[in-house]
Amino acid sequence: MAASMTTDQSCFFTLALGVSFLKCLLVNAYHSTDFEVHRNWLALTHSLPVSKWYYEATSEWTLDYPPLFAWFEYGLSHIARFFDKEMLVVQNLNYSSAATVLFQRLSVIVADALLFYGVKECCNCLQEAKGKYLFGKSSILAVLLMWNFGLLIVDHIHFQYNGFLFGVLLLSIARHFQNRHLEGAFLFSILLNLKHIYLYIAPAYGIFLLRCFCFTKNNADGSLQWRSFSPLRLIALGTIVVSTFAVSFGPFIALGQLPQVLSRLFPFKRGLCHAYWAPNIWTLYNIADKAFSILGVKFKLLDITKLPKASMTGGLVQEFQHSVLPSVSPLATLVCTLLSILPALFKIWHRPDGARGFLRCLVLCALGSFMFGWHVHEKAILLAILPLSLLAVESREDARIFLILSTTGHFSLFPLLFTTQELPIKIFLMLIFTIFSLTSLKKLFRKEGALVSTLEAVYLVGLIPLELICEFVYPLTVWQKTFPFLPLMLTSVYCALGVTYSFIRLYITLLTCSSAISKVKIQ
Repeated sequence: MAASMTTDQSCFFTLALGVSFLKCLLVNAYHSTDFEVHRNWLALTHSLPVSKWYYEATSEWTLDYPPLFAWFEYGLSHIARFFDKEMLVVQNLNYSSAATVLFQRLSVIVADALLFYGVKECCNCLQEAKGKYLFGKSSILAVLLMWNFGLLIVDHIHFQYNGFLFGVLLLSIARHFQNRHLEGAFLFSILLNLKHIYLYIAPAYGIFLLRCFCFTKNNADGSLQWRSFSPLRLIALGTIVVSTFAVSFGPFIALGQLPQVLSRLFPFKRGLCHAYWAPNIWTLYNIADKAFSILGVKFKLLDITKLPKASMTGGLVQEFQHSVLPSVSPLATLVCTLLSILPALFKIWHRPDGARGFLRCLVLCALGSFMFGWHVHEKAILLAILPLSLLAVESREDARIFLILSTTGHFSLFPLLFTTQELPIKIFLMLIFTIFSLTSLKKLFRKEGALVSTLEAVYLVGLIPLELICEFVYPLTVWQKTFPFLPLMLTSVYCALGVTYSFIRLYITLLTCSSAISKVKIQ
């Protein structure tokens, strides 16, 4: 066993060092405006008093993350000054010296150490039941998480800090599998105060902890035993959550700035869709509205002079009115989101199925919020893909859904990297990750038949001609100047079909399987 553990640990560290080396090779790659966003945040947290952090507007990229992330930037700024002090000047807009680029790239790479730790703890949850072995479930999971294509291009080319945030999430999930629920709740409270997008999965945490931690016993049939409710456990959870938020938001509440902070965190005037359409239900809704308006004008059912300007196809971040279908408000998206996750929450309350059921509910909450949320960023698909990786190595059906969701979700991120020099990089990394996912999961479940059906395979292969059209054929046509947004729209619509299909398949799995069928547990 000792030799086996040594081999497994060696494999894990090799994977971690390998992906870190790859990230170092991408230091001089293209970076998006998010690079300037975080440079500006370094500058304003370093140069200005706390009272001005959420008011500063010299740059258009104002601080719009929760306070703990602002303190994270503040801590980084004290290291940044040893690289180049000029990056910490608020007025130095779009500043990107070689030293600045090196520091910011390295800060993301170093912070990913927390991702590696979170992955290791999740792999340990698998190994407790299955033992440690090379190229088994734990090794496959390590690759799916640490070498995730989406994380590589979003963090280490496009530029963001998602890796260490997902490390906190994975560590929190692992603690729940280890029955260390207070630690898991504390880590998730920290995560919410680092990036508020994780509110997507907060309902899964709340219902799971209330059902499986605050109630200590079940009846013989698995139903809830109400007399087992523990007020002390509920108080402990509440204390953790309230204390974390008090530390994070307390200084701004004391300054009377809470409304200002919240207005930065939740800017509802940005419109239904992001500039890059996330492949969700609203993409299909938008394209349906566009089709109806075209048909209406063609058959003289609509007056073209009275239709709203079709700004939704301009690639801009703004509010717009639909032409035929009812326009969608933030409240409508909230209602749709809640309705989409209620069945998952209901199931976890009545038949929790332990931490594995919690994980499935978490994925559905993430995907439901992605599908129906307001102004959803395309990068938010990673919030469903990474946790689903844990389920994919345990179940053939989950592996099937993972292949479809990860392939379409990752492909939808391609428009983020639009420069010529990154084209071969994104295609190569996507192919490597997809081929590994398919071959490793197929080998893992080889005794249970094919992972994807013929129709599903045809759909996934259809991404190849779509990429050829968008990247090579369309730029040569006369439509390029008139409709520059069309390739992005085609990508979003095509990928939305796969994401929607995956969401439906996940719900079918949730509602048809029972804990009695789930023989293989993570712990």
